[in-house]
Amino acid sequence: MSRVVVDVMPKPEILDPQGKAVQGALPRLGFQGVNEVRQGKRFEIELEGEATEERLAQVHEMASTLLSNPVIEDYEVRVVQ
Repeated sequence: MSRVVVDVMPKPEILDPQGKAVQGALPRLGFQGVNEVRQGKRFEIELEGEATEERLAQVHEMASTLLSNPVIEDYEVRVVQ
């Protein structure tokens, strides 16, 4: 079995209201020096067998069609062991 992680983040030019809310709350909680916070999603996918190029291509297809909105989000796929 292989484990694949898909990290989904808003594109840099897209407003991130959740990230802004967290960024605004941090100083009120005593955390200083944070310039920016962006909030995203993380998906962990366990695959049967090896993480071959063909299987990773399927994960990329999953990410672009279901796990992310390609208009406003970028995603990154990586294999973890």
